[in-house]
Amino acid sequence: MKLTAAATFLFATEATHAFIVQRPSINADANVSLNMVFGKSGSKGTGEGWIDPCAPVNSEASMRKTLDEALKGASFKKRLSLLGSTGSIGTQTLQIVDACPENFEIDALSAGTNSALMADQVMQYKPKVAAMATKEAADDLAERLKAYGFDEMPEILFGDEGTVAAATVDSADTVVTGIVGAAGLLPTIEAIKLGKDIALANKETLISGGPVINPLVEKHGVNMLAADSEHSAIFQCLQGVPEGALRRIILTASGGAFRDFSKEELFSLCENEPELIQKKATTHPNWDMGAKITLDSATMMNKGLEVIEAHYLFGASYDDIDIVIHPQSIIHSMVETKDTSCIAQLGWADMRLPIVYSISWPHRLTMPYKPLDLAEIGSLTFKKPDREKYPCIDLAYAAGNAGGTMTAVLNAANEAANEMFRADVGLGFLDIPKLIEGAMEEHKADHKTTDVSLDDILACDAWAREYVAKASVKNESKIIV
Repeated sequence: MKLTAAATFLFATEATHAFIVQRPSINADANVSLNMVFGKSGSKGTGEGWIDPCAPVNSEASMRKTLDEALKGASFKKRLSLLGSTGSIGTQTLQIVDACPENFEIDALSAGTNSALMADQVMQYKPKVAAMATKEAADDLAERLKAYGFDEMPEILFGDEGTVAAATVDSADTVVTGIVGAAGLLPTIEAIKLGKDIALANKETLISGGPVINPLVEKHGVNMLAADSEHSAIFQCLQGVPEGALRRIILTASGGAFRDFSKEELFSLCENEPELIQKKATTHPNWDMGAKITLDSATMMNKGLEVIEAHYLFGASYDDIDIVIHPQSIIHSMVETKDTSCIAQLGWADMRLPIVYSISWPHRLTMPYKPLDLAEIGSLTFKKPDREKYPCIDLAYAAGNAGGTMTAVLNAANEAANEMFRADVGLGFLDIPKLIEGAMEEHKADHKTTDVSLDDILACDAWAREYVAKASVKNESKIIV
């Protein structure tokens, strides 16, 4: 299954950039001079399809900010609010805090329902606020802390309000968003409104909420700093690259669980051995990640979502963002400048590396990790992704080019289908892109590209999830190809 040519054309022709907010120039004459020297960004040098980035890159103002921060030295102290503290991102962030106690302190923690681990974290880091997903988990946390005789009790909250309270605790200056899915959108928005920097590990925040998030980042002057490996790599590569010099972004992908299978082999296994597909799709060959992201990697929707995130973070047009499969996961992404030089960031497949840079930028902290050894690796290889084998890639590009609310529909439909597949309710692996495409087609009638509000995004999110639930029931014969 792949996106039809007609659908692709319709999405492309409906694309708009009406939600773009133009960043005021510090010195208009200087910017004119820069454009005369370098031209505008992009492979065509016209800047067409590019937007102002929400990460501190690609402008005179961001370069000055980076220099000012760097000259302050590495003796800083940051106070963190950590959302998703018991998950993969959260526990690795806390390992960094343990390694650099002179640089970081925890003021708030939020988590799902793992009250046992949260109790251990509360006793070690002594946050002001501890929030759980449910009242039952919050009550259990309180009981555990009392049973342990812990006498520095935080304010214990639950639900969406609890997560927002953790994100907005007054003393924290940086919020690490390790929550999976669109649940991270509202607390991130509220934190931005209070002027807190964001260490963004939740890509769905920008994918769903980009039309709302980017203007807010601009308005409140916060730093949006990528905490995932690919976008951190791009951000690191762009340090010192002047305005107008970026030509292209190259996102690397491991290829996921099925990278060594041909299209024909994968489709045959989907039909004849669905149990094997179910097991393998939730196991990543390189990275230790959560179940949702691991499955997204298997469908390569993860990389499609990262294309959209890169557009909002770094301003590149979709025509200037490419994907290449790199099985070793050593080069985490690259940028190409106007002179065709390529700058890459390398490192072991260790999520702590992008996380630490997101909370220490622009400083470089001494970390107790194994140095990279290229001789040990031996060779690095690359290949183009098979778009027919991975139809989610084209769906993501189509949604991004459509703009507005379409990316929120893409994201929510994917989350819903992803969750159903992992729940083993009979949904086939190749039903995932089929359901996403169906939601995007159905949304065309209500697609909004101008004046997109948070309410619009939340409504589209809820609608897309409902669509997937209903469409999966109607689809009695599961899609194989």
